[in-house]
Amino acid sequence: MSPVLAGVLQLLALIAALALAYRPLGDHMARVYSSEKHCTPEKWIYKAIGANPSAEMRWPAYLRAVLAFSAVSVLFLYLLQRLQGILPGSLGFVAIDPDQAFNTAASFVANTNWQSYYGEQAMGHVVQTGGLAVQNFVSAAVGMAVAVALVRGFARSRTGELGNFWADLVRGTVRILLPIAVIGAIVLVACGAIQNFAGIHEVGQFTGGTQQWNGGAVASQEVIKELGTNGGGYFNANSAHPFENPTPFSNLFEIFLILLIPFALTRTFGRMVGNLRQGYAILATMATIWIGFTALMMWTEFAHHGPALDVAGGAMEGKETRFGVGASAIFSVATTLTSTGAVNSFHSSYSGLGGGIQLLGMQLGEIAPGGVGSGLYGMLIMAIIAVFIAGLMVGRTPEYLGKKIGTREIKFAACYILITPALVLGFTAAAMALPTPGNSMLNSGAHGFSEVLYAYTSGANNNGSAFAGLNADTQWFNSTIGIAMLLGRFLPMVFVLALAGSLAEQKPVPETAGTLRTDKPLYTGLLVGTILIVTGLTYFPALALGPLAEGLAA
Repeated sequence: MSPVLAGVLQLLALIAALALAYRPLGDHMARVYSSEKHCTPEKWIYKAIGANPSAEMRWPAYLRAVLAFSAVSVLFLYLLQRLQGILPGSLGFVAIDPDQAFNTAASFVANTNWQSYYGEQAMGHVVQTGGLAVQNFVSAAVGMAVAVALVRGFARSRTGELGNFWADLVRGTVRILLPIAVIGAIVLVACGAIQNFAGIHEVGQFTGGTQQWNGGAVASQEVIKELGTNGGGYFNANSAHPFENPTPFSNLFEIFLILLIPFALTRTFGRMVGNLRQGYAILATMATIWIGFTALMMWTEFAHHGPALDVAGGAMEGKETRFGVGASAIFSVATTLTSTGAVNSFHSSYSGLGGGIQLLGMQLGEIAPGGVGSGLYGMLIMAIIAVFIAGLMVGRTPEYLGKKIGTREIKFAACYILITPALVLGFTAAAMALPTPGNSMLNSGAHGFSEVLYAYTSGANNNGSAFAGLNADTQWFNSTIGIAMLLGRFLPMVFVLALAGSLAEQKPVPETAGTLRTDKPLYTGLLVGTILIVTGLTYFPALALGPLAEGLAA
C-alpha cells in the first residue's frame, strides 16, 4: 500500500468514527447542561466548595466565578511546583524556577499546556498527576462552561441569567470528561502506553551506556491531554514518545479524542437552541476548513523534491517511521486547528508551506473545530461577524438565531477578534526588536522569524505546540508567553460572557422573508470566507516574512 493511500484511508476511518460518535455524544452533552438534577458525587463537591448549583448567575457573576476559580488554580499549581523538592513522590527533582513555574501554571490553567521544560527530567509524580493532570480536566471544563453560557444567551430571552458556573464546571468534569477518559485510558494501556508510579530506572543498551527513564501515570494523563484539547506531554517528545503513543492505532485514537468533543458540541448547540440545522451549519463550516487544511498539509508533505524524498515516500524528516507522513500530517492539522498543542512529529522539520499551514490553523482562532468549548464560542463569534457583513450588504439590521446583532453585540465580537492578533503581533515584534530574545533562535532568516511567531501564536491562541527550534526556557519567553497565554484565554471570555448576557436580555425577533437563513449552504460559504479573509488580512504580512518566504525560496 502506498503511503498516500494509507494516509487517505486513515483520514476516512477517522471521519467515520467521528460521525458515529457525533449524535450520541452531542445529545448527551445537551442533556448534561440542561438537567436540573444533581448526582450524589456532584452534591458532595458542591457542599465541599460551598456552592449553590441551583442559583442562576448573570454574566458578571459568571465571569467572576470563572476568573476566581482560574486564579486559585494558577496559585495552587505554582506553589505545587515551587514546593516540589519537599513533596513525596518527587523522584528527587528540585523545585521549579519561579519564571518557569509561573509559565507552566499559566499554561495549564489556560488550557494551553505550553512546555518550556523536559517533563521526564523536571516533574515528579505529584506535580504531574496532582497538578498538571487535574488542570487538564478542569481547564477543559471551564471552556465548555463558557461555551454553554453563550449558547444559553442565544436560547433564552428577556433574562440576563446564563446558568451556574459551578454546576457547569462540575457536570462537565464528572459526567462528560471523566467517563470518556476512563475508557480512553484503558484503550491506551491496551495499546502499550504505560501506567504506573515507578521511579527512575535504566533501560536498554545505547552507544556508550544505558539510558534513564522514569515511569508515571502516562495513559491517564495522555487521554485527558487529547480529550480536553490540552496537549502537555508527560515526556518531552510528547505524542511522538512510544510510552505515550505506541502504535499507529493509538495515534489514530488520539486524533479521534482531540476532535471528538469540539465537533460534537455543534450538535449540543443545535439541540439547546432548538434548531439542529443551525448546529449542522456550524459543523459544516468547521469540517470544511479542517478537511481542506488536512488535504493541503498531506499534499505539501507528500510532494517529492528529489530522490531521498522519493525513497522515503514523502518529507520524513522529524516524523516517526511508525506513523509516516500521512498520519503525522493529520495529527499536526488536528492539533493546530484545535487548542491541543500535542505533537507526534517535529513541526520545525515540516516544509516551509507546511509550517505556514500550522501557523494559519492557529491564527484562525482555534475554531475549526477548535478547543473544547473555546472552538464553539469562537466560531459563534465569527458567525455573528458574518451575519453583520451580510446585513451591511443588503441594508438590513443583522439577526442571528432570532436575536438582533446591534452596536453593542458587534463591539463585543470585534473586541474578541482583536485581542489575540494584538498579543501575537505585539509580542513577536518586541522579541524581534530586542537583542536578547533573538539569541534563543536556532535558525536565522525566515525560519528563525517563524519560530518566534509560532511561539506567540501558540501561546496567545492557547495551543501549546512549538516549532521546537526556539529555546523558550528563558526569563523573557517564560514571562511574556505566560502573560500572552493568560490574556489570550481570559480576556476573550470577558467579551463572550458579556455578549451572552446581552443576547439573553433580548426578546426574540420573528423571522421574516428578509431574514438571512443561517442554516443554508450559502451562509456556510459566507462564514468560511469571512474566517479566511479576516485571518488573512490580519496575519498575511507576518506570514509573508516567515513561512511564505521560506516556502517560496525552497
